[in-house]
Amino acid sequence: MNVPSTILALLEPEPSHGYELKREYDHYFAVSGRPLSFGHLYGTLSRLERDGQIQVLGAEPGEGPDRKRFVITAAGVTQVEQWLAEPEKPEPMLQATLYVKVVLALLSGRAAAEHLEAQRQAHLERMHELTAMRKAGPLDRTLLADYGLFHLEADLRWIDVTVARLDQLRKELGK
Repeated sequence: MNVPSTILALLEPEPSHGYELKREYDHYFAVSGRPLSFGHLYGTLSRLERDGQIQVLGAEPGEGPDRKRFVITAAGVTQVEQWLAEPEKPEPMLQATLYVKVVLALLSGRAAAEHLEAQRQAHLERMHELTAMRKAGPLDRTLLADYGLFHLEADLRWIDVTVARLDQLRKELGK
């Protein structure tokens, strides 16, 4: 995910404090269990300010240090517009970790099929979680769950094909 552009887009509707931005980011995008750290957020805000894409609108007293309120600049809006208009490169993940682990397992004489079965079980558990999330809604969570489920389904198809070809791959690798 492009965190700087995402932060800019979250700032576009109205000025916000860092804590508000983190809460909003985590609400919409940390469903997979990867919340934005405060260090990453404030580092990003600092770079965006340095690059003229945001500015401090003011500071308000709060518990602890004063809370800066950030506002997007015209340059920041231009960046958001360009980022949203640019299609993501539809590139397959040719160095996927699953593939790397299969090859390394075979090269080291380990049971790649066992690794793939364990991975299949982990995928099925995650699919179960995403299915529950999908059913619970609301629509933004349903769509996000669908996205994850479709990717996991593709991984499961790849696991099946790879298990069927392990002997051939082992021969090609010379193991």
